[in-house]
Amino acid sequence: MKNLIYIGVTIAVVGTGLTHAQAGSLENLERERAILVQTMLSGNIDVQERQVKLETSGVRLVDLERMVLRDKSLSGKNTSMVQAAFQNYDLTFLVHASVEKGRFVTDHWLQSVGLSTQTLVNARMGRR
Repeated sequence: MKNLIYIGVTIAVVGTGLTHAQAGSLENLERERAILVQTMLSGNIDVQERQVKLETSGVRLVDLERMVLRDKSLSGKNTSMVQAAFQNYDLTFLVHASVEKGRFVTDHWLQSVGLSTQTLVNARMGRR
């Protein structure tokens, strides 16, 4: 009886290890873009470290954006995530859109969400 329990537990553990979640190209793009935005907004890192992280993340984003644009499996999907991604081109394909508009990625993202450098300079920290 004990051996059956051990065998059952072993099969369950091995079986859960065999199934893995597989993220698609769009999910990977969204994850990397979130990391880039988090790096832009982080107050815990200095300017040079932020610059290095933004450059590294930007290179990865270029590759992921190309993968999403060439992903044939997305053309048949009519999910809300796919629709929103292509309707919000400037925010989804952040690096490509910033190059097309001749701006830095940070400036492009800030303008796309309705902020500017001037509004950030004029902003004050405080409690609400």
